[in-house]
Amino acid sequence: MADVSSRLITLGIDLPPASSPAANYVSFVRTGSLVHISGQVSRTPGETVLGTVGADLTLDDGVRAARLCGLNLVSQMREACGGDLNRVVRVVKLGGSIQAGPELVQLPLVMNGCSDFMVEVFGDAGRHARTTVGVYRLPGGVAVEVDAVIEVRD
Repeated sequence: MADVSSRLITLGIDLPPASSPAANYVSFVRTGSLVHISGQVSRTPGETVLGTVGADLTLDDGVRAARLCGLNLVSQMREACGGDLNRVVRVVKLGGSIQAGPELVQLPLVMNGCSDFMVEVFGDAGRHARTTVGVYRLPGGVAVEVDAVIEVRD
């Protein structure tokens, strides 16, 4: 895999600072070579996507929201790796929750916003297992929340 920081520059991606937990939990937990990252929502310092995909938000809005979650996940990965994203061996699994309208059945397409972002950033090491569900409500009315499990090297 190419240098991840160089890849981010080439892609024109500027990572936001890793967010702090909003309640009584931690942003990530490392056990052995695995890091479990708490759910990251569709909110960055520059953009927030609130609403229900398939009701007041379009499918494209949902994809953009999932991509924002990916951006936040990579920020947490950087924090978990002491600033060195080259320590990420593999994105193992993503778990996505989408605040979905009653008729929305394209949940996998929404989640592709995050999945595609992982592959953009990490190449083949960004390919992962995945779960995607539609939910009635998410914290603060955000459109998407995604958690992750990654493998890291010392």
